[in-house]
Amino acid sequence: MVPRATRPQVLTLAALLVVASLVAGFLALSGTDGSGTPAGAADEKPRTAPKASPTPQWDGRTRILGDGSTSYTGPQKGQLAAKPLKPGEKPPQFVVFSWDGALEGGDHLFSHYRELAQQYDAHMTFFLTGIYLLPKSKKAQYHGPMHSPGDAAIDYATDEHIRTTLEQLGEAYKDGNEIGTHFNGHFCGAKGGGDWSVEEWKSEIDQFYSFVERWKTNTGFKDVPALPFDFKKEVTGGRAPCLEGQKNLLKAIKGYGWRYDASSPGDFQIWPAKKNGIWDFPLQMLPYESGKYQGLSMDFNFLYNQSGGETQGDPAKFPQWEQQTVDSYMAGFNRVYYGSRAPLFVGNHFENWNGGIYMKSIDQVVKNVCTKKGVKCVSFKELADWLDVQKPQTLAALRTLDPAQSPDWSAVVK
Repeated sequence: MVPRATRPQVLTLAALLVVASLVAGFLALSGTDGSGTPAGAADEKPRTAPKASPTPQWDGRTRILGDGSTSYTGPQKGQLAAKPLKPGEKPPQFVVFSWDGALEGGDHLFSHYRELAQQYDAHMTFFLTGIYLLPKSKKAQYHGPMHSPGDAAIDYATDEHIRTTLEQLGEAYKDGNEIGTHFNGHFCGAKGGGDWSVEEWKSEIDQFYSFVERWKTNTGFKDVPALPFDFKKEVTGGRAPCLEGQKNLLKAIKGYGWRYDASSPGDFQIWPAKKNGIWDFPLQMLPYESGKYQGLSMDFNFLYNQSGGETQGDPAKFPQWEQQTVDSYMAGFNRVYYGSRAPLFVGNHFENWNGGIYMKSIDQVVKNVCTKKGVKCVSFKELADWLDVQKPQTLAALRTLDPAQSPDWSAVVK
């Protein structure tokens, strides 16, 4: 049995993530200035959330949607075949690598991890920030709840990076990866998601859909093909900036048909459960520094503990910190791989903090774990699919297991 960190420790570490928005603001890229026509203001009257459009009968032809920004190209290929466990069967070891922001900037990290996933037969979840497809010249279209038109805690993308991001989104979907949402303005703390009402969360979601479904109108790009998927069908979950506001967010998203949320501030490595009928996929507590303490499974938390939140600490310590990070991820993986088989959730950003050691760490972890017997590196959506077909009594039994507990599977899976 693995000793479990107390809840106050979890909350303390989660609170540190609020600072991440300040760090991210210095790293995002900006484009030209200007203004546009306001749309989707947060103070509008309550409304019913839009439903996903009916699935057209697939005849093998691409169906262009809306203004040509998106299209329907049939069911996504290469998805995990979700099957219920047989009596006594050991569950697969699921690992989900997820990325907040999903911008293809000058560092080319989006394309790097898309290609790495392809190389190791893995799928990942890319949480797109909606304003990354909105030109800065049109920024006044964005009305972040409790904020002035055009305001955001991160910078808007350049036109060039809107183009490269669109390209990677299309390729990522074709590869079998999931496109989720990281919402829009990345507001944290005061007037951030934790302060938003249900209706304000709905406004944020509606605006996300507007930006991603109307990028052709907003950018004027005529030489970029439609994305090969319908956002209202494919987006089934997301992660709130700084992990704030889940209580009202969960109330908001049910009307959109979403099936999971990855905004919990942190929990132990246990099998997931539902909150308000939605799968709850939190960041997880992993053994830091050979188990001296438990820290969250996200790059920013390693950064905070290793360099006090400074994005470029002492270069002489980079090799040591990189190895510590890899060791923590692997310790968390091994604890469940040889124990309860609870899914491992990793949540990162596209960044180059401390010389890029956190990206290099993930490179190593992907190569180490996605090649092991019984491991399935999947998206959150695929995991939700798998959980949905399991017997309720089996999931209830799995949730009783301690992370390091290796049970008699015939007593758990019946």
